[in-house]
Amino acid sequence: MAIIVGIKFRNSNKVYYFDPSGIDFAEGDGAIVETARGLEFGTVSIPNRDVSEKEIVSPLKPVVRKATDADIAKVEKNLADRTHALQVIREKAAELGLGMKLVDAEYTFDRSKLIFYFTAEGRVDFRELVRTLASIFKVRIELRQIYERDDTKMRGALAACGRPCCCTTHLSDFEKVSIKMAKVQGLSLNPQKISGVCGRLLCCLKYENAYYSEVFKLMPKVGSKVKTADGEGVVESNDLIKQTTRVRVLLKDGNYDVRTYKLEELGIGERQSSAEIDAMPDTEE
Repeated sequence: MAIIVGIKFRNSNKVYYFDPSGIDFAEGDGAIVETARGLEFGTVSIPNRDVSEKEIVSPLKPVVRKATDADIAKVEKNLADRTHALQVIREKAAELGLGMKLVDAEYTFDRSKLIFYFTAEGRVDFRELVRTLASIFKVRIELRQIYERDDTKMRGALAACGRPCCCTTHLSDFEKVSIKMAKVQGLSLNPQKISGVCGRLLCCLKYENAYYSEVFKLMPKVGSKVKTADGEGVVESNDLIKQTTRVRVLLKDGNYDVRTYKLEELGIGERQSSAEIDAMPDTEE
């Protein structure tokens, strides 16, 4: 076992483990830690606790100190100065005719570097822009191109469900989401219905995909023949949540009727197969 403190950084929901160095932390405390970018300010999301050695990457980097009032004031100034930095880069990018949309700016804790995040349809030659910005701000400049999902994650937005987007609240990483998931779940393939604010496939398609994939294989194939208590019929559709099937049944009087049956009520003929799922296009977005 090892004692850790879990820390989150701005624009990220991912929790990083550090050695608390004998300091007692409470949730919400500020902490100064050493990272690949140098000294950084983070917020404690997991107070001191024991975790298995298997959960950590050794050796843990130690916390430098609990954030002081002076540290917090420095962070607040860095955040406040973002507005001016963004205004300047937008003006300079426009002067140079660069096709880029500026999303955010960020000073490192010690103000040794100023990082700008932007989106663009293709590659952007921003070498002249970097030189201009370095002469204005007198710090090292870094321009980092991000993509649609990262843009929404950093800005924040409300999803179609009425809640804040998952990427801004709890997702630590973007997982693979594919059109196959929407097909297995029987969703409309209308892009407006299965796309998020970012224009990419909804992250939440992933959440229940394991359930849908398993139940899909239990259900009869659409178009196949099944036996029911009312006679033989042809499967018209399946409801994977209720595990029911709509069947067009030939009744004893010679007429047809569409009726709904529970899965266990059917003498199932041809089932869906794993091969059918595997054969579906797996376009990732």
